[in-house]
Amino acid sequence: TCPFELQLRATFRSGMTIPEQFRMNQLQKLLSLVEENEQLIIDALHKDLHKPKFESVLSEIQITLNDLYFAIENLRTWMQPEYNIGKNLATRMDECFIRREPLGVVLIIGAWNYPLHLILLPLVAAIAAGNCVILKPSEICQATEQLLAELIPKYLSQDCYAVLCGGAEETKSLLKNRFDHIFYTGSQAVARSILLAAAPHLTPVTLELGGKSPCFIYGRIDIQKAARRLCWSKFFNTGQSCVAPDYVLCTVETRDALLPAIQETLLSFYGSDPGEGPDMGRIVTLRHWRRLVDMLRKSKGKVVIGGDSREEDKYIAPTVLVDVPEADSLMQEEIFGPILPILTIESLEEGIDYINRQEKPLALYVFSDESSVVSTVLNNTSSGGFCGNDGIVHMALPGLPFGGVGASGMGSYHGRWGFETFSHRRSCMNRSWLLEMVNVLRYPPYSEYNLGWLRWATTLKKGSWGGCTVM
Repeated sequence: TCPFELQLRATFRSGMTIPEQFRMNQLQKLLSLVEENEQLIIDALHKDLHKPKFESVLSEIQITLNDLYFAIENLRTWMQPEYNIGKNLATRMDECFIRREPLGVVLIIGAWNYPLHLILLPLVAAIAAGNCVILKPSEICQATEQLLAELIPKYLSQDCYAVLCGGAEETKSLLKNRFDHIFYTGSQAVARSILLAAAPHLTPVTLELGGKSPCFIYGRIDIQKAARRLCWSKFFNTGQSCVAPDYVLCTVETRDALLPAIQETLLSFYGSDPGEGPDMGRIVTLRHWRRLVDMLRKSKGKVVIGGDSREEDKYIAPTVLVDVPEADSLMQEEIFGPILPILTIESLEEGIDYINRQEKPLALYVFSDESSVVSTVLNNTSSGGFCGNDGIVHMALPGLPFGGVGASGMGSYHGRWGFETFSHRRSCMNRSWLLEMVNVLRYPPYSEYNLGWLRWATTLKKGSWGGCTVM
């Protein structure tokens, strides 16, 4: 049994996490944790991933602060009962509403590629919704893991929130406990184990996974701007982003124009030797590095940019390949590194067909100056998220839900969407003793006469549905 689970469950049953003031206080303390320890966070991320300060601030610290600001600003509104419920004649005098209630004790399992924000953003949502939380940071990024284990108990209530460190065996043991929700970010393989572990307790899960997110470049396009945005989103965090463009789809003509633009862009971004510059990170471990190098070695594609690697510091240069067949080693699973295959198609329809033959991706990107191209791809494909003429940035907005579909995940979070994920929407009705002449129609002995009147009284007429609360 997890030593924290029973303690946290007792705390939850006491009602300590329910009041708005308590939730607000904990969110403010989490805000202080991030603001007061920015340099320690930057140092830990550099030690784990060789992350440049710029990327650490942008993708780990600021995204967490923005979600906290958003939650603090909107918490009171989110907690209010929802009364805009459609009624029929039989319920016209009744009080009908929806309450958002916390689920209980929840488990959040983080990932190594963004080891701070992928554990703190779900935590923001879980705190806002009034839950007790056990956090399991990724053991692969040990400096960040240890920093979180030190800071969380220092800033947040130890009766309500706990950090458990350890590897695969500790996680496996942890999953034997009963939780009221499990939130996991990581690979599809581990996600299957999470689902199996959740099944005996019928525990609901949120799975934030990944997949091969395509970047479809088609039609009239400013090739220089496209190259800059493509390179930034692909090679940010050394390509170790679940929403990074995994491969490019374009025509031969677009590819031939794109390649020199990518070459020029990489030179301006990282210099002639990216491995010696300050702005290119490293692969997280030697195991991950060897996997990428092996994928590259087995590829039938032609390396036209980059291709260099160094085992001693886990470096792989930004690399671009062409003439990559559909069955290539690089196309069998998510790459998750600074390697970009370019596949060619002849038409918009062929590109859409290719995307739809694959598993649904976590993100889909379309670059085109023609709005009809962007809308055609949007309307004829499915993905967790979609962004036209840029990459990654859609996930930074708290008002947009972030999550996958199909093999790229289930459930979503960020902003209000995370609050909803960690809340139970409880349907409530307080009935009036009035209009008993309508209610007697349902009592035995049954008759066709009563049934006819009851059907009329319980039918939702036009205009009686009410509205939906906008998230």
